Amino acid sequence: MKKITLAVLIALCSVPVLAQQGGFLDPNAPQAQTHNGQQGGFAGPSATLTTADKVKSLNDNTWVMLQGNIEQRVGDDTYTFRDATGTLTVEIDKKRWNGQTITPQDKVQLEGKVDKEWSNVEVDVKNIKKLP
Repeated sequence: MKKITLAVLIALCSVPVLAQQGGFLDPNAPQAQTHNGQQGGFAGPSATLTTADKVKSLNDNTWVMLQGNIEQRVGDDTYTFRDATGTLTVEIDKKRWNGQTITPQDKVQLEGKVDKEWSNVEVDVKNIKKLP
C-alpha cells in the first residue's frame, strides 16, 4: 500500500512540472536564445540608447540605456554619471557591479529605469557593462 501511495504522490507532483511553460514572447522580436535546450527570458524591445540630458524629460519607470563615464561616488549607492550632454545621478546597488572594477576613465553602458521623485531625476541601474 505504501508503494502505491508513493507512486501516486510522485505522479501527481510531477505532472504540473512537466506541463509548465510560460513567459512573454513578442511575435515581432527575434526568438530568445536557448541554453541547454531551455528557452527563457524576455524576447522583446530592449532599453533604447539615450542621453543624460534626455533622461530628465522622460517618464518615470522608462527603461533606458546610457553610455558614458561614472565620475564619482556621491552616496552609498549613488554616483554621478556623465556623457557628452551632461551629468545625471545614478543609483547602482552593490550586486549590479558583478565583480567589475570601473574607474572614471572607463566608458560604461548602463541599463535601468528612470526614477522621478519631486524635483529629483535619477536612473536606477539594473545592468552595468564596461565598454572597450
